[in-house]
Amino acid sequence: MSNKSFQDLIKEVHDKGICQECGGCVSFCSSAEYDVIGFKDQYSPPIYVNEDKCLECGICYYICPQTHVLDDDLNKTYKFSDFSSMPVGYYEDIYSCRATDKEFLEYGTDGGVVNSIINYLIEKKKIDGAIVSRTDAPFSREAIFADNKLDLIRSSGAKLDISPQLNEIQKFSTYTHSIPELNHYKFKKLAVVGTPCQLYTIRCMQDLGVTPSENVEICLGLFCYENFFFEKNQIAKFEKDFNIKFSDIEKINIKEDVIFKLRSEGEGEKIIHIPFNHLNNYMRFACNACDDFTNIYADISFGGLGSPDKYTTVIVRTEKGKKVMAQVISDGVVSCLEIDSNKKNKMLKLISQFSQSKVNRKEDFMKDLV
Repeated sequence: MSNKSFQDLIKEVHDKGICQECGGCVSFCSSAEYDVIGFKDQYSPPIYVNEDKCLECGICYYICPQTHVLDDDLNKTYKFSDFSSMPVGYYEDIYSCRATDKEFLEYGTDGGVVNSIINYLIEKKKIDGAIVSRTDAPFSREAIFADNKLDLIRSSGAKLDISPQLNEIQKFSTYTHSIPELNHYKFKKLAVVGTPCQLYTIRCMQDLGVTPSENVEICLGLFCYENFFFEKNQIAKFEKDFNIKFSDIEKINIKEDVIFKLRSEGEGEKIIHIPFNHLNNYMRFACNACDDFTNIYADISFGGLGSPDKYTTVIVRTEKGKKVMAQVISDGVVSCLEIDSNKKNKMLKLISQFSQSKVNRKEDFMKDLV
């Protein structure tokens, strides 16, 4: 397949600091039974564990979201040919929706649409479960397997009990290591909720026929401008910079900026908006090397940008995604706002601006990267 090996990944990606730590190379190494590649910890790039067992097959290099070897193949498959001319990606339709289930709507981010769709697919036995993200503390998430409504509601991370987590967690990251979780569920039909870099890796694995990517039934992509990472010793600086107490953070949401919903005794809920560029000191370094905001290789993409409060922007991309979306609308799982062509164009213009901003950020970053 290739003369490339994990050593090339180290040189071209890890040493430059742009490894997304998606876990694809670790999880789907052809020599995985020998533990050739492993994580030193979840906040560092993978390392060689048994280099002498490496087959030098090149799979790790091919599926890495930073090498872009398979871009042409994926762009053909997903009807997307020119990122610079249309950074939103190919799409069948765009909606602004929210869950009709009161619990998903109350506890979910934006309109609770993602978990509503997953729950529907589980109930209809279209999937056996999903790899989703659970929030344990502000800026701290982990991947879990959910196969019922209660698990999905718990994964929303609303109404966090913060105090005990803050004492235990030393490093905080909004990036969730979802791909390694796939290895635990090889015999199930799964939905995967992921960031652009994660779904890119899964699509590469599907393109190459790497097991267990065939068990990923549907890819649900999240809009992603950047993820955040900082260590516990930075909490005091964060609290001082933005006059926010970590223990008061109830929920973090993203639309045109980063939205913090805070507990406020006697005053109800307090909401603070912080622009992305004010949070640069807490952004994951590798996010600078990503130019996909809307998750162009997903079956359906989701985000808050472009929709009013308590609504989710939904971009349907593939025939599979189109069919699922039609079913959940028809069966009353989600309700959608009436969007005329003028409103739709405004939504797309705003999303395009954020998409292009991320493209520009990457271009500038890569120019300076040695």
